[in-house]
Amino acid sequence: MTCRVLVLIEAIRARLGRHSDRVLRALGDDAAVVKADGLVVTSVDAFVEGVHFRLATTSLRDLGHKCLAASLSDLAAVGAEPGEAYLALGLPTGVAERETLELIEGAEALAENLGVTICGGDLSASNELFVAVTVTGHASSEDNLAGRDGCRPGDLVGVTGRLGGAGAGLIMLERKEHGLPVEVGARLLERQRRPWPRLEAGIALARAGVHAMIDLSDGLASDALRLAEESGIELVVELERLPLDEGVEAVAEIAGMAPAELAASAGEDYELLFTAPPDARQGIETASEDAGAPVTWIGEVRPGAALRLLDERGVQRSLRGWDHLDSRTATDRGRRGRASR
Repeated sequence: MTCRVLVLIEAIRARLGRHSDRVLRALGDDAAVVKADGLVVTSVDAFVEGVHFRLATTSLRDLGHKCLAASLSDLAAVGAEPGEAYLALGLPTGVAERETLELIEGAEALAENLGVTICGGDLSASNELFVAVTVTGHASSEDNLAGRDGCRPGDLVGVTGRLGGAGAGLIMLERKEHGLPVEVGARLLERQRRPWPRLEAGIALARAGVHAMIDLSDGLASDALRLAEESGIELVVELERLPLDEGVEAVAEIAGMAPAELAASAGEDYELLFTAPPDARQGIETASEDAGAPVTWIGEVRPGAALRLLDERGVQRSLRGWDHLDSRTATDRGRRGRASR
């Protein structure tokens, strides 16, 4: 290991704190040591320059925040309590030590806020900048967790928060001119640059009796299809009922899209999509509201095996979200999805 790498590791170590009593050993040892009671929930994500983000529109500090937030959102989707995180960085020669530390500081600021300890990771030279994030969460029992395969005919389909903000923010970054009020534009850009994982809402929803749940990372059009496929049911969503972030309609008009189309396909809102029995509706609304994530009911589950996205006339629309193996932007593909950042 070169002297330069050792210096960088020590600089990273100096910026990280321990935010949980579960962590016994972290960065500085060959492996982290964490106490675990009950179940451990694990998720892994990779973020590659030119596919998931562009440095032309993303600061390194924002990138650190966003990568960790996206990974923690997976824990929210199953209702796990957040625990630890591990970051592996691929660094091109053009990324300076100062910039690497900015990325770490962005991730650490979010980790500290959420009580997550960044326990370690790895560094490597790379032709492209990439960030690989592993997060672990905790649960006392499987009964406190939700998955993708639990949808049942008769369930209602709900979503937390508002949609389309992150996609609208991306369009603003790409097109520059938008004509929105400053405060509205700033909120949309914040939704794109610094998303917030719905951890408290995920825990509350899982315990309130949802049958299935997923986070909206790739767009409702793609993520809802995953729920339908995993559960073997037909999931029907009425697009006109989607709750939209303020400013989405104006940005969608600039992009030549219907607002609901943008909200359903753009992705990166990191809200929670779920299904639940009608008799749990009131309890779920109260639990999610208390967790700071109001619920909107947008559809229902029927027997079958498909996803149906219906417009205001009841006509089925064919939409799709982000494809992780397609590095082209939404504009290149002739549509707007989770475009390369």
